[in-house]
Amino acid sequence: AARKDAAAAVAAEDFAAAMRALAALRAPLDAFFEAVRINVDDADVRTTRLRLLAGVRAATETVADFAKIEG
Repeated sequence: AARKDAAAAVAAEDFAAAMRALAALRAPLDAFFEAVRINVDDADVRTTRLRLLAGVRAATETVADFAKIEG
């Protein structure tokens, strides 16, 4: 939902709304990283978790390439 909302906001050039859509991911992501270990021995579980994180990255990339931000 965040990816869809962010992309729609960017298309409408409402960049504040796009950032709000991504900001809504903070609490769920914090909880995820507190409760879930990504690199587990079970390859299927690990793959599923990595795909989930790739989806989060795809959502952020609808707004900007955050890898290019220094600091």
